[in-house]
Amino acid sequence: MRSLRILVVEDNALVSMLLADMLGEMGHDVCGIESTESAAVTTALRCRPDLMILDAVLGEGSGIAAMERIERVEAFPHFFASGDIARVKAMRPNAVVIQKPFVEADLVRAIDRALLAAVPS
Repeated sequence: MRSLRILVVEDNALVSMLLADMLGEMGHDVCGIESTESAAVTTALRCRPDLMILDAVLGEGSGIAAMERIERVEAFPHFFASGDIARVKAMRPNAVVIQKPFVEADLVRAIDRALLAAVPS
């Protein structure tokens, strides 16, 4: 897998730090960590990541709403991390979603699926 610039959107500081460390160990560059919907939108459009990993529910807003706002301007490969996959799938049936908590193998599969889903047919 090639090295990716990844934006992490997660409102739990411990989870975001652990995820950033895991991604770094996998050879990826975390171009930003944001914890709110509005900051996620701003950073995504500035940073232009190769991939976004978004917590579905944030303390201020949601990762789902952030992605909808971002996609009005530009599309980025992405997937959601959630403790409630059914809730995310109800809102975005075609979304790539990873169940929290997850292990590195789950993360690798989700990255591959998100990148594949972003390839035009």
